[in-house]
Amino acid sequence: MTRPKSILADSAPAPTVELPGLMPPDGIDEAMWMDVIHKMDEVYSQLVSDEIILQEKNEQLESSQQFIFSVLSSMSDVLLACNRAGEIEETNVALRELVGLDEAALRGMSIYKLFADQASVGCIRRVIEKTTPQCASEVVEINLIHPVHSAVPVDVNCTQRLDGTGKRVGYVFVGRPVGELKRAYRELSETHEALKRTQQQLLHSEKMASLGRLVAGVAHELNNPISFVLGNVHALKRYSERLAAYVDVLHSHAAAESSDTLREKLRIDHILNDLPSLIDGTLEGVQRTTDIVNGLKRFSAIDREERVKVDLNGVIERAIHWVSKGASLTFTVHWMPGAALNVMGNAGKLLQVLMNLIENAYDAASAVSTVTPQLWIAAQTDGRFVTLFLHDNGAGILPNHLSHIFDPFFTTKPVGKGTGLGLSISYGIIEQHAGKLYARNHPQGGAEFVIELPLV
Repeated sequence: MTRPKSILADSAPAPTVELPGLMPPDGIDEAMWMDVIHKMDEVYSQLVSDEIILQEKNEQLESSQQFIFSVLSSMSDVLLACNRAGEIEETNVALRELVGLDEAALRGMSIYKLFADQASVGCIRRVIEKTTPQCASEVVEINLIHPVHSAVPVDVNCTQRLDGTGKRVGYVFVGRPVGELKRAYRELSETHEALKRTQQQLLHSEKMASLGRLVAGVAHELNNPISFVLGNVHALKRYSERLAAYVDVLHSHAAAESSDTLREKLRIDHILNDLPSLIDGTLEGVQRTTDIVNGLKRFSAIDREERVKVDLNGVIERAIHWVSKGASLTFTVHWMPGAALNVMGNAGKLLQVLMNLIENAYDAASAVSTVTPQLWIAAQTDGRFVTLFLHDNGAGILPNHLSHIFDPFFTTKPVGKGTGLGLSISYGIIEQHAGKLYARNHPQGGAEFVIELPLV
């Protein structure tokens, strides 16, 4: 785009009119002559004033054209303006660099010479040769010539250009190479996939962190049934040796007196009476161990999205049991299970939420040295939803923290104590179950977390 030159840039200051000794012509009196001179002064003054206004308008026009020139030069999208016949009137730097032609070569050229194939020519020809005016823009994909590549696909927005009277005088085409759009979309997709992987890693890290805090309690819980299973097995081994010796004597056809003596010596009657309880105790220990292991598997499973009917009573009891095993002996949880609280969901994920809330309650209450850590859990239903209330006797939540309590990485715990992801992940899990999770301060002190879930 060429910049216009001010029409008054070289104009000299206005000369001063002097009429020394100018005498009125014959037949004109002096008063009339003075009127003529006065009118001449007024006309000259108006000319000077008009020249100043014209110079100001010219400066404004030059400033506007400089602004338009800078905008067109800085545009990354290609721009082309043509008249109704398709003759190019204006282009920007992006288009000239794309097609490898300068402004002088493009000005006046037919727009159809810029296209690399007949399909693009026909597409633009249909837009330009429309007989009816069109207010809305139209988006088409065309192939422009390129000095290196044979063709460059471009998404173009075609808009009619109107004059001051509303008459169509030409068209404006603004577009961007599709390759750039595809590259941006590919980068966006890759970023989205990376975010999804990071989210899964964070979920896994938080679940493993929660699981790590329970290792001590779970190990203790597993140790009890395994211990008496081992004790029972050792007793069964001794019993089996005695029974084998007794059976050998019976099969050797020894005297009845010797077999009776051996029976009393080996305490066969005691063994027979003790065997059922040993077997029942062993089975109970194995079953308890199986239940604990299955619970761990449900909790630590990743990406399992199956939804089944879940009774929240069992989930709450399991969460209390596991957290209590890893917490202080002074931690007391007040909970009384009632009627079935059946919801449709993932038992492992719901267990993760409740364990996280119970652990947070224990940490908050333990931070207050003057009280014994306690947690009250209550449930109520209205026929459509079940609402769980978890109220601790800690210091409560600061008002300026309430709006950030579920933000990722937000934590009030010391460095290294928490990840800041537990409540955020719990909030997402409850949302996945079509429920709500929110926090507030209890009127009697301490924090209260509320979970709402739809009943089956």
